[in-house]
Amino acid sequence: MDLTRRSALAATAALAAFPAAAQRKKRPLVIAHRGASGERPEHTLMAYRLAIAQGADFIEPDLVPTKDGHLVARHENEIGGTTDVATRPEFAGRRATKVIDGQKVEGWFTEDFTLAELKTLRARERLPQLRPASAKFDGQDTIPTYQEVVDLAKAESRRTGRTIGTYPEMKHPTYFAGLGLALEPRLADALKRNGLNSRTAPVFVQCFEDAPLKTFMTLSKARRVMLVGAGAAPVDARSAPGLKAIAAFADGVGPEISLILPTVDGGLGKPTPLVSQAHDAGLQVHPWTVRAENFFLPPKLKRGSSPADHGDAAAVVRALYAAGVDGVFSDFPKLAVDLRA
Repeated sequence: MDLTRRSALAATAALAAFPAAAQRKKRPLVIAHRGASGERPEHTLMAYRLAIAQGADFIEPDLVPTKDGHLVARHENEIGGTTDVATRPEFAGRRATKVIDGQKVEGWFTEDFTLAELKTLRARERLPQLRPASAKFDGQDTIPTYQEVVDLAKAESRRTGRTIGTYPEMKHPTYFAGLGLALEPRLADALKRNGLNSRTAPVFVQCFEDAPLKTFMTLSKARRVMLVGAGAAPVDARSAPGLKAIAAFADGVGPEISLILPTVDGGLGKPTPLVSQAHDAGLQVHPWTVRAENFFLPPKLKRGSSPADHGDAAAVVRALYAAGVDGVFSDFPKLAVDLRA
């Protein structure tokens, strides 16, 4: 046997010694959850810019509509906690109580404002007690439209020489459809206008509801991700048959981290079979959300005495990478980028 053939066989044997997850060709994506939202007010252009500077591959805008049908980036359509609207006397009369997905919510809602009106508001940190450093940037930015987020991603892709994608989430699509503000066609049209209507475009469209993803599949070729929390969900992501069912209308699954890494005796337990079962079904796996503050971490990973102190979030990222995930949502994208390297 010649040296070349011996080397090839040795390499094949070495590769076979590792689990299938370790053999996946692409390195995990780093998805900036609402931008670098642990360091800047979420869903602002400054948060997205910082995430890109830190090396994120995708920036994530949650999308809700305005009264005049524009898609804007807010975690929720209720904006009392993420803008200065409560301090604006001209909008005091817009305060309302609504039932959204079965939950009674009081405040101010994007669907009651035109885009021009929303643009007069200033963004602020949603969790100032946990993120006081981010709160120092309150009032410095406005609510961006999805088009502005796409424009930023394209401009930064040209400037940096690396592809930066967007990862929009359709928020409360059934609720908005009932108001005549359906998200699916608006988002599909936005992707087409921006040359993103393809399987290879740098975009993933995500949702916690399965029916809107199925509808979106008929409107756009863009990749889709089914989000699943640890509680009740419209589809089953805890079993191989359930994941195969998701694969019929989605390209990936976005599980809450605990569905992959359960907390056991106050620390991180062994990974569940979810990642391998999802891969067997042909799905990518992008868990959410890595946050550094003690408040969000298992007891054994907490450091310091305050809920706002940063604990050992690196242990979570390492465990997710070791479990073979294809991407990670993080409020602190630099942490995920550095550990991936």
